[in-house]
Amino acid sequence: MFKTGSGWKACFDEKSGRYFGEYGGTQSYHLYELTEELFGRLNEGMSEGEASDIMYDGRHLYMSVDDRCGPPYTVVFDDDYETLCPWAKVMKSGRVWPDELTNAAVEIFASEKNNREQRRRKRADRNPE
Repeated sequence: MFKTGSGWKACFDEKSGRYFGEYGGTQSYHLYELTEELFGRLNEGMSEGEASDIMYDGRHLYMSVDDRCGPPYTVVFDDDYETLCPWAKVMKSGRVWPDELTNAAVEIFASEKNNREQRRRKRADRNPE
């Protein structure tokens, strides 16, 4: 099931029972995992600004930025973003941040706190003690 508006799209995946959303374009593109409550707040025809304010509270899966404020870059917060959201029109810009930089950003920035548990598990799986 999809909901769409100007510059955004959201999906309920019936197989997994999970919710996802994307917004943006060539200058800035974002992909999120949403809660049922966040998905429910999205209304058909909403503007990108309205939808992005809601999606921002979800778990960031992927981000691509090419806004002329510096070199273009991509941040992959969840390596499974393509499997989770095969319908998404993912934009790619510049170099992909290395895992170490992404992990640091997730730990430092409150806006990425929803990724901390997933990123910590990923590190633990790679480096079992």
